[in-house]
Amino acid sequence: MTWHWLTEHWLAVILFAAYSLMLVHHARIGRRGTRDLGDYYLGGRRVGAFALGVSFFATFASTNSYVGHAGKGYEYGVPWFSLALLIVLFTWLSWTTVAPRLRRFTGHWDALTLPDYLHSRFGGRGPALRVAAGLVILLSSLLYLVAIFKGAGGLFQMFLDVPYEAAVGITLAIVMVYTSIGGFLSVVRTDVLQGALMVVGSVTIFYFVTDAAGGPLRLPELAGRPDTAGLFTWSPGIPFVVLLGIALSGSLKLLVDPRQISRFYALPDERSARTGMWVAIVGLLVIQGCLFPVGLYAHFLLDGVTDTDLIIPTLINDASVFPRWAADALMIAIVAAAMSSMDSVLLVAASVLYKDVVEVVRPAARPLTWTRGGVVALAMVSAVVALDPPGGIVEITIFSGSLYAVCFLPAILLGLHWRRGNAAAVLTSMALGVAVLLAWLAAGLSAHLHEVFPALAVSCAAYALVAWRTTPALAGWPERRAG
Repeated sequence: MTWHWLTEHWLAVILFAAYSLMLVHHARIGRRGTRDLGDYYLGGRRVGAFALGVSFFATFASTNSYVGHAGKGYEYGVPWFSLALLIVLFTWLSWTTVAPRLRRFTGHWDALTLPDYLHSRFGGRGPALRVAAGLVILLSSLLYLVAIFKGAGGLFQMFLDVPYEAAVGITLAIVMVYTSIGGFLSVVRTDVLQGALMVVGSVTIFYFVTDAAGGPLRLPELAGRPDTAGLFTWSPGIPFVVLLGIALSGSLKLLVDPRQISRFYALPDERSARTGMWVAIVGLLVIQGCLFPVGLYAHFLLDGVTDTDLIIPTLINDASVFPRWAADALMIAIVAAAMSSMDSVLLVAASVLYKDVVEVVRPAARPLTWTRGGVVALAMVSAVVALDPPGGIVEITIFSGSLYAVCFLPAILLGLHWRRGNAAAVLTSMALGVAVLLAWLAAGLSAHLHEVFPALAVSCAAYALVAWRTTPALAGWPERRAG
């Protein structure tokens, strides 16, 4: 980065400085409002439904949407839009079938984390369920953080013209500071700002890319070109059933991903879920509707793409596509997209690390300090792994989603709506689901049928069978209060 760069990108410098000051401000507010673990983990369950709805879609629509999904649209074409449709559908299902009851159940048992809730709901004489669920969340969170670090690092690398390692370090410093200081209140307040930036940014990207490509009505031309006609068929390079599995595993986590459903614990009450639902749906409709088609239009602008994760960064840095002011503003919006997911994942993972692993072994005298230290440690570990990531952004996040689905979908959905079930049912479903998931991948069968289908089928069947044949753990089933 040189003086010439600073003078050329003065708008980005001003916007980034203002954004950073806002993060510091929110961190200070979060710190002042945090007195105990309930405040740090869930904001004391006193955050408004509108803010939680914005936080829900801002947390989900990370660089995975801006960089990964737009890039996969370039590779897979129209069938990739099935993921966008499933995202909206599962957002509605999450807020209608999970949110109200999960708010009631977690409030009844004062559960602060997902393993904490599972332990209260399903019982168990030892810490096995709690620790097992905690370890799954830690592994999945680290994978997801690596993917976001890769996306954000690539953006900073190209935009700031700095080495990739330095770009990852910049991302690490920003998210680590305000998340560790302010906790849940800081995260949600920041997500409201970041959600607004993401909506504006997605609309801006769609407008300038389609304009540079010759207009939004030019897409039919791709169907007539020999090199792109396959993008409008059901199997654009891979079987559609595999593509559907990718879409399903990427959407199912809206029902079970701890960073998403933690918003439900924090709702003021069950009735407020309706407000949060519509805010989340509208936000995701705008963002996904604008970003998913961008990959298709990129065929008019780019040739010979080998790494689809670089399509959006490349276009943003192309002066013939984006004016300098728009590119500068978009960089801040995409940074906001990365931070809105990273802060939530870090907070959930650090909360689980202390509450469901460390505390089970030996409670600490200063739990808030331990949790803040967990934020810093997990951020640093994932940043180091991101220096040499094990795969692309979408591939990493999709596997993380598959892991969450096979481990937690039966326990959460059936556990909320069926009175049977116990720790043995949950642990059995988790163990068999993960075993099938890994075996399917190792055998190379995912090229014909996505691994989430057989793994989820086995996981659900195992839970139902064990729950049906064993004594249920009804630890004071919380009934809905009248009125």
